[in-house]
Amino acid sequence: MKNIAVIGSGTMGNGIAHTFALHGFNVNLIDISEVSLQKGIATISKNLDRQVAKEVITEEQKLATLSNIKTFSILEEGVKIVDLVVEAATENIDLKLSIFRDLDKFTSPETLLASNTSSISITKIASVTTRPDKVIGMHFMNPVPLMKLVEIIRGYSTSDEVTKTIVDLSKQLQKVPVEVNDYPGFIANRILMPMINEAINSLYEGVAGVSEIDTVMKLGMAHPMGPLQLADFIGLDVCLSILRVLQDGFGNPKYAPCPLLVNMVTAGKLGVKSGEGFYSWTHGTKDLVVSDRFATKQLV
Repeated sequence: MKNIAVIGSGTMGNGIAHTFALHGFNVNLIDISEVSLQKGIATISKNLDRQVAKEVITEEQKLATLSNIKTFSILEEGVKIVDLVVEAATENIDLKLSIFRDLDKFTSPETLLASNTSSISITKIASVTTRPDKVIGMHFMNPVPLMKLVEIIRGYSTSDEVTKTIVDLSKQLQKVPVEVNDYPGFIANRILMPMINEAINSLYEGVAGVSEIDTVMKLGMAHPMGPLQLADFIGLDVCLSILRVLQDGFGNPKYAPCPLLVNMVTAGKLGVKSGEGFYSWTHGTKDLVVSDRFATKQLV
């Protein structure tokens, strides 16, 4: 397995492309937007520069990594001759199903198809293809070049052979693969999202403020960042989408998204990607500033 296609040049897609290319794979990075592709390549280059500055890699490795990546704005051209496709598009089930229908038409019958989905059923995704045994989940963590975990999700029909191939491939990327079964939220988000939602509910109910909630979890539970800061990094729209998948999948009210989260997403306050969530991100991430909306104790 040498030729990889990555669909989506956003945060996850460019991170996945970066990681494969750094480890010697030929990567076709695909996005319908040329602007997004160029932005993705610029992000990869900047992140490689950081690795060079920290002496994690050499300048030669950086140049080799960039030379391993080609960009495509037409899906059919980008997936023609590849061994594996990793889809990293927006967490939207209709979009993902449409992509996998096309992948089933445009790729070789032997090509493995993986989704970086953080919550959507792999079995559902596989059902729109003629090769459900070759469809699997590869849920990378953000930032992909740094985070070791890859959650490997087996759909109902995913074969043992394909699972082993993807586990071995993840190890080649110097990642730690963990195999889980295909149920809503898998493991990572089934545990993480209710915690984030409860933190938002605590803010909504006026139990404590943004910095207080995050400080308790950082200093008391040894988390590297608090749940509200993490939600801003993930994207509040993504958090909302995952919670709705959990709520629909289990039919349990404990997964119901907090009304504050719903309102923030409706208002376009999505976290880092929009410049404001629970924190203001207009001045970077070094000095956290609680968003004006939450600057006082009048929380609700």
